[in-house]
Amino acid sequence: MVERKEIPFRHIAIEGILLAGKTQLVNILAKRIGGRIILDRTENPYIKDFYEEKEGAAFLTQLVFLVNRYHQQVGLRQRGLFDERILCDYLFEKDKIYAYQTLTDDELVVYEKIYNVFVTRIAPPDLVIYLQISLSKLVRRIEKEGSALEKNISEKYLEDICEAYDYFFFNYQASPLLVVKADDLDLSREEDVEDLIEKIEQMKKDTLYYVPLSKASKE
Repeated sequence: MVERKEIPFRHIAIEGILLAGKTQLVNILAKRIGGRIILDRTENPYIKDFYEEKEGAAFLTQLVFLVNRYHQQVGLRQRGLFDERILCDYLFEKDKIYAYQTLTDDELVVYEKIYNVFVTRIAPPDLVIYLQISLSKLVRRIEKEGSALEKNISEKYLEDICEAYDYFFFNYQASPLLVVKADDLDLSREEDVEDLIEKIEQMKKDTLYYVPLSKASKE
């Protein structure tokens, strides 16, 4: 295994749309560079009703996700200076991306009031890694790997979410940002993993765009 340089980031968040590979990458990084894994709390009693488009389910679903993520994230702010690295498979702000795709204008007014109180108490990550995948790749992954509920999501909704993610991260400035063109990222391929970790080691305070070796070698 390649000898690792010291990576200064103590709180790394991995973000991307469903099936982008967030949790897989978090687990790999935990083994390679060390850190405590924090996974998104996906349990939600209203999620089935949301996918079935029942009235009011979107608002209840979003509030449960928001509160769960807040309670999980607020504890990270209390970590001591010498605590181990945090590796999180989501960014707190992702909640707002979905809220703006699913809630009505009236619901958003209430949501915004709660969100704005919560977000001021959340510590931003030291580094964010955005796994960017295309709509066509996302659709293929859902067909191959998605749950029954995920396979019922309309392609129009998926397209809107992909565009919302790209817009959000195009304007993101709260933390250093590594954007990974992840359509062809193969996390089972040793060369891709090592190259990605090398890019993390090179990160400073700006945004860096990275095309995986497995993609670049085809061009």
